[in-house]
Amino acid sequence: MTTEKHLGFVGIGRMGAPMAERLLNAGYALTIYDTQPAVLQALKEKGAHIAESPKAVADIAATVLVSLPTPDIVIAVALGEQGLARGKAVRTVIDLSTSGSEAARTLADGLAGLGIQSIDCPVSGGVTGATRGTLALMISGSRERFDQLQDVFNVLGKPVYVGEQPGMAQTMKVINNLISVTALSITSELMVMGVKAGLDPDIMLQVINSGSGRTNASEDKIPRFVLTRSFDFGFAVGLSAKDVRLCLEESEQLGVPLRVGDAARKLVNDVRDKYGDDADLTEIIRYVEDGAGVQVRGKAAAGKA
Repeated sequence: MTTEKHLGFVGIGRMGAPMAERLLNAGYALTIYDTQPAVLQALKEKGAHIAESPKAVADIAATVLVSLPTPDIVIAVALGEQGLARGKAVRTVIDLSTSGSEAARTLADGLAGLGIQSIDCPVSGGVTGATRGTLALMISGSRERFDQLQDVFNVLGKPVYVGEQPGMAQTMKVINNLISVTALSITSELMVMGVKAGLDPDIMLQVINSGSGRTNASEDKIPRFVLTRSFDFGFAVGLSAKDVRLCLEESEQLGVPLRVGDAARKLVNDVRDKYGDDADLTEIIRYVEDGAGVQVRGKAAAGKA
C-alpha cells in the first residue's frame, strides 16, 4: 500500500468536492486547484492548500487526482502549458473523469514520455456516492501502481481493476453510463404512459420493483428525484449527453451498432436542447411529460408546485 499522505486534486466540482473532502477527512494532505476560486474555500477551511495552477499542484504532489467535465479539459489540464506534466514532483496522474478511451490513451502517451504514469479511474455513483464513499471505481493502468494506491481508492469507494491498457476503464465506464441512462429513459417514458392511462405512480413503482422491470432508475432515481418533483439527482444532462456520445463513438469505431443506445442518445440530446446543459438528468421525464400532457407525481410531492 502507498505511504503517500500528500495528494494533489484538480477539479473541485459536484463530484470532486466531496471526494476531496473525504480524502482530507481520511488524513491526507491536499493541494487543490480549480478555475473557480469560490469553490475552493470550503476545502481550504478544512486544511487544504490552494495552488495557482495545475502545474503548481504537480510541483508539490507526487500523485494528483483530476475530476473534470470533458476530455478536452482533461488533456489541457494534464498536458497544457501550465499543466500537470510540467510539475516537478508529479509521478502519477489519476483521472477520475469520464473522458473516453481515446483521450485516456492520449493522456497516457503524453505523460509516459515524461516518466509519469496515468491511471484511468472513472467513477459511478453520483454525488451521493462521492459523499458517502460508496462510488464504483473502474481502474486501468499499471497493476503494481493500482495495488500501491489501494488506500486512496478505498477512501472513495469500491475499486475494481479492469485491465492494464490505457482506456479500458473508460470503455467500461461509458458502457455503464449508457446502460444507466437507457434504463432511466425507458422507465421515464413508461411511467408517463402509465400515469396517462390512469395508474398511480407510487403503485407502479411497487409493482416494477417487485418484478423483472426493476432497475436503478425505478429503485432510486424515479422515487427520490421524480416522484418528489425535486429533480436534484446532481448529474447534469449535458454531461450525460457527452458520456453517451463517447460510448456511441467507440461502438461505431468497433463496428458494434447500438440501436437502443442511439435512441437514448436522441432523447438525451433533445432534453439537453430544451432545458439546457445544466438541467438535472432526471428531468428526462419532464420532456416526456410535456409531450403527453401529464405529470408523474408521487405522494411525496404533495404541496409542491
